[in-house]
Amino acid sequence: MKHQGTVILRTPRLVLRRLALSDAELMYTNWAGDPAVTEHLSWPAHVSAQATAEYLSTVIPGYAANDCYLWAIELKIPGEPIGTVGVVGMDETIGEAEIGYCIGRPWWAQGLMTEAASAVADFLFSQVEIKRLVIKHASDNPASGAVARKLGMRHEGCLRQGIRTNQGLEDAEVWSLLTSDRITV
Repeated sequence: MKHQGTVILRTPRLVLRRLALSDAELMYTNWAGDPAVTEHLSWPAHVSAQATAEYLSTVIPGYAANDCYLWAIELKIPGEPIGTVGVVGMDETIGEAEIGYCIGRPWWAQGLMTEAASAVADFLFSQVEIKRLVIKHASDNPASGAVARKLGMRHEGCLRQGIRTNQGLEDAEVWSLLTSDRITV
């Protein structure tokens, strides 16, 4: 793989960029402090903007590594962060990257997460030269499956009690997209 780190990516409605400490207030307000957003994630809703700032202070130094891929999803207009998308697992031996994502409730069901995830997938395949992209999500979170389906991913199956979320152990749906799938899509 040809690691490049978290570079700015642009789509028609979004700018994907590195998180900054100045994002703490909006990150907390727009998504990280909302239990409905974090219901099927591995981390609990933040209790305050200060907790979000503390989280950001642990994440931001990671950008120094060229294999760190974590983007703030920012609406071009009005220019505020509304979620995140990033690589949550990587297996260099097979060229695999697993992505995870979340977006604030006011922006659900508008195609924004698919737009962001598609830009990340394009970047990972074309620039980092991954061979396999994976999404794993709780079975009770069909919206994440819809994103995977819209990306042209294939459903590989269900891992029974295969993911730990704020709900405890949940079944996990696994999706993948290979370089060869992208050529034929």
